[in-house]
Amino acid sequence: MLRPILYGLVFLICVVVFAKVRSRVVRQTVLLIGCCTLYLTWGAWFAAVLLASTVMNFLLGKWLRRQPSALVLWIGILLNLALLGTFKYLPEVAINIPLSSLQRFSHLALPLGISFWTFQAMSYLFDLYRGEELDPSFVEFALYMAFFPVVISGPICRMPDMLPQFRSGQTTRSHDIGRGLRRIATGVLMMQLAQLLGQGILAGDGINSGFDHATHWSGTDVWCLAFGYGLQLFLDFAGYSHIAIGAAQALGFTLPENFARPFQSTSPSIFWTRWHMSLSFWIRDYVFLPLAVMRREVWWRNLALVVSMILFGLWHKAAVLFVLWGAYHGVLLVLHRQVQQVQRKFDWNPASPLWTTISWVVTIGLISLGWIFFRANSLLETRQMLSAVVSPASYTAHFLSGSLYGLVISLAAGYGIVLCAIESLDRYSVEPEASHPGMIALIARNRWFWIPPMYVLTLLLVVIVTHTRGADAAQFMYRKF
Repeated sequence: MLRPILYGLVFLICVVVFAKVRSRVVRQTVLLIGCCTLYLTWGAWFAAVLLASTVMNFLLGKWLRRQPSALVLWIGILLNLALLGTFKYLPEVAINIPLSSLQRFSHLALPLGISFWTFQAMSYLFDLYRGEELDPSFVEFALYMAFFPVVISGPICRMPDMLPQFRSGQTTRSHDIGRGLRRIATGVLMMQLAQLLGQGILAGDGINSGFDHATHWSGTDVWCLAFGYGLQLFLDFAGYSHIAIGAAQALGFTLPENFARPFQSTSPSIFWTRWHMSLSFWIRDYVFLPLAVMRREVWWRNLALVVSMILFGLWHKAAVLFVLWGAYHGVLLVLHRQVQQVQRKFDWNPASPLWTTISWVVTIGLISLGWIFFRANSLLETRQMLSAVVSPASYTAHFLSGSLYGLVISLAAGYGIVLCAIESLDRYSVEPEASHPGMIALIARNRWFWIPPMYVLTLLLVVIVTHTRGADAAQFMYRKF
């Protein structure tokens, strides 16, 4: 309970300072003290690792500016990967390989956010090597590494975008503070909905139980769990991203978006421009494109795509299922490219609503099946679930509770209705009043009088349902990565 209070206090202090003070030194000092204070609440040892990475990469950056060579870049990348691997992958290796020399590493704790701020550090080195004019002071680089809205789980930022904002003396407008607070509120509700989906309306009837405690699944059960888990992960991670982006916006910072309505995707390629965008664009810019330009052959570009997605999976965890998840999405992207080549060859570009609907259904179905690799507890469980999907006889019954089916369908439908309502309200609000006279236009233009009470009632209802059975506070799912 103490940590949320401290986060709120530091956030409010920073909001006031950035709204009133123009001095760059004061703003940077207050923000850095706040960032360090908050990260220290997760453990002094974690903070020591972050400080070590900050000092190391700041010195590597100075070296790379003086001597912009591939050798210096590779030294920096290997040092970062060694640091990340020591804490993220070595404990897993020590657990699975019975060597006495490795056992001392089996209980090594994973510093919070190390995957995210290590990738930020590497992007800084890549950008310097590519000729970006970046000259941050140590305080500015430390802010880049420890900026409290993103240090735990992103979005992954880049120095060319953040450095001018750290140096800005422009005070935060009240409009930006209000928009930031609204995004925080949206994120809180989304994360609570994700928790509700994970634990279910009834005890033991949620997505978590369906994966962790069920022993038999029908085809419909697997589809419900696969789509439901994707929805749960989206609500949780996109909700967290709203909070992070909103907190930064209230301070006057603009962060990269992390999600852009991924469930509206009509192809795997579109999906990966809408889901975890800061990481997928990082993989594209710093892994796929450098690999792809090494050779001209199509097969090589396809191989680079699969390799990049496998690395995407390994970024989450060094486990066979995550390798399979990355390879699966790599193959989907390659297959989509083949479809595009056939369309270009025969000059076939269907744009009918029916074709769009079919593409959407197939895309969401394939993406949902991929979540089985991401969430299943073992290869055996994955094989059993996929076997149920392809077995027609398994669709005659179901083992999951009807309440879980109802919850998944209700939240999916509710999310779609909310998106449609937002688009309609925006259209009625922007267009001239003469175009939309009457009650609907009045409701749209005065939305902030009736939306807050609806939000509060919805949040209270969700909180009551999720916490009346003694459930723990919502735990951010992506923290473990």
